[in-house]
Order: sequence, then C-alpha cells, then structure tokens
Amino acid sequence: MTPIRLLLVDDDPLVRAGLSFMMGGADDLEIVGEAADGSEVEALVDRTHPDVVLMDIRMPTVDGLTATERLRIRKDAPQIIVLTTFHADEQVLRALRAGAAGFVLKDTPPAEILDAVRRVAAGDPVLSPTVTRQLMVHAAGTSADTRRTSARTRVATLNDREREVAVAVGQGRSNAEIAAELFMSVATVKTHVSRILAKLDLNNRVQIALLTYDAGLLEEDGH
Repeated sequence: MTPIRLLLVDDDPLVRAGLSFMMGGADDLEIVGEAADGSEVEALVDRTHPDVVLMDIRMPTVDGLTATERLRIRKDAPQIIVLTTFHADEQVLRALRAGAAGFVLKDTPPAEILDAVRRVAAGDPVLSPTVTRQLMVHAAGTSADTRRTSARTRVATLNDREREVAVAVGQGRSNAEIAAELFMSVATVKTHVSRILAKLDLNNRVQIALLTYDAGLLEEDGH
C-alpha cells in the first residue's frame, strides 16, 4: 500500500515537531516536508508532491488562507486540511470556500487528526453535519445578500435531480443516506455529485454544502 504523502505547514516549530512526532509513526503515512510559512508552500508542493497538506491559518508572511487559494487553483492540487484554534471564523470559512476539504482544531487528539488525513486522502470531507451547521450560522452575517444572488445564479444551472442531491449534501447526508432518501443507487448519487462539482466548478462536498446554504436552499427545505 502506497503511504499518504503529508506536508506540514505551521509557523510554530513546536507545533510542527509535535505533529511530526505523533503522525510520523503511522505505517500508512509519510511526512514529505515541513514549511514555516505559506510563502514556502508552492515550491515544497512542486518538490514533494504531497497528497494532503495540513495548513495553519495564521502565519506571518503568507497566511494559510492565501496559500490554500493559490494551491487549489492549480492542476492536480493536493487536498488541504486547515489547522486552526477556532471552531468557526471568517478565515476558516474562506479557506473552505477556496477548496479546503475541512479543518481540525490544534488541540484535536492525535488519532482524530490521523483519521482526518486518511479521510481527506480518500476523498471524504472532514466536517460533520454539526460543524457544518455551526459554520453556516457564522456565515449568515457575512455579505449574505451578495452571496445569495451569486449562489442562486450558479445553482440555477442544475437540473431538478442534481438540485435535490445538492440539498441533501448540504444537509450533511452521506451517499448511502442520499441514495435511500431519493430512491437511487449509491453509484448514481456519486455520478450526480461529480456532475454538480463539474457544473458549479467546485472542488468538494463542503463547497456544495456552503453554496446550497448561500443560495437559501436549506432554508426552503426547512433546515
């Protein structure tokens, strides 16, 4: 089995050392590099080709948000997990909108951080429905009118079935739950999710969830 290639990015050397120590012993994971600032990330990604980047948000020269935005527009971009001390703030939301696959708190137990890396490497977002709702509540007061107009325009490109699937993703449903609720196979759900991502030019399910919230679809559905 090919190990997951992980890049650590944090301006605190003690945090990097701690992450490296607690994650370096996993058989299915290889730490391929470390960076102390977002300005170092792109060159390191080119050199080490990580599958996942564990990215601190707050760094002195180039912050994790900017580094995330720069990486996610690249072809074959690695998956990104944001490291933060806050459950929900504007910077975390911006990182998720830019394409980060989720976030973990810096005081998260080591086993859960390892699980997050494995899940993201497998293509699953690292956000529970509860955390997603917390983020959306926080998002409610940030330029809501402008975002809603833009989101509704984008969502209008979906057909009815794709819209149903998008709403279910926004509600935090798994593929199996969506399949049962909408009477389709899991494979068909995956196909719809892939089409939604392509149509809306999104990177992952987290962005689908945020867009459905911005468009007001979850409110219309009673969630």
